[in-house]
Amino acid sequence: MSILVQPDTKVLVQGITGSFGAKHAQLSIDYGTQVVAGVTPGKGGQIFEHGGQKVPIFDTVAEAVKQTGATASAIFVPAAFAADAVLEGVDAGLAVVVCITEGIPARDMIRVKRAMQGNTQTRLIGPNCPGVVTPGEGRDSQGGCRIGIAPGYIHKKGHVGVVSRSGTLTYEAVWQLTCRGAGQSTCVGIGGDPVPGLSHLDVLKLFNEDPDTHGIIMIGEIGGSAEEEAAAWIKAHCQKPVAGFIAGATAPPGRRMGHAGAIISGGKGTAAAKMAAFRDAGIGVADTPSEMADTLLKMM
Repeated sequence: MSILVQPDTKVLVQGITGSFGAKHAQLSIDYGTQVVAGVTPGKGGQIFEHGGQKVPIFDTVAEAVKQTGATASAIFVPAAFAADAVLEGVDAGLAVVVCITEGIPARDMIRVKRAMQGNTQTRLIGPNCPGVVTPGEGRDSQGGCRIGIAPGYIHKKGHVGVVSRSGTLTYEAVWQLTCRGAGQSTCVGIGGDPVPGLSHLDVLKLFNEDPDTHGIIMIGEIGGSAEEEAAAWIKAHCQKPVAGFIAGATAPPGRRMGHAGAIISGGKGTAAAKMAAFRDAGIGVADTPSEMADTLLKMM
């Protein structure tokens, strides 16, 4: 098994006619993802073609879901419209919504989170994230499900779950595991914005319940308290080995480091505090990014 998405998950792409959305729709199709629909308002009835596959385009997510049975979406629309795109997916009853868009105002995401309160049907990944990959069985793990922008070819089917706020560090952890012959069950990039959908803790709970996930790599960064909250839960409940890395140890206080949520304020959210919480919870701490996979594999 795996979490969130499976090789047979039917995916629609919101913004499939834009250059960025089109490119990654093509890469997902090449990976073997079941891309069954595109959505661009005003372009319903057109066809997106790639690799001999014809993907119908619809004006609305609701119509696309009704006609194709899609249960997940990838959002590649400009920041000004992304929050509404998320809510359109929620209203259509999608199980998973992956929002790749960066630069969405925090106020818009607060509106989304409030609208989703009490919603147990839709899980939001992102925004400002690389998405989710469940590797398949084929060569280079093709035949899996790739929703977002992660490079599919670095993945290998296996038993390690990866959850990260950083996109590039997600890829680094995945490639380290693959090079060591240790594949992944599912890799989830939750994004680095201050108002995210799924948190580390949400994903960790799913990995802990997944019988096919035998170990977990959790990658965090400075800012906020999500990593400490996840560490406390791991200490009390997690039944599987967890290795972790915290990015931003050398970041000056008060300066935002790339991600909107990666900022230390009031002395809180420091790398030192997060690593101390990790160690207290029994999480193996990698001192550098190059040690992430080895730290977990030694524990396993």
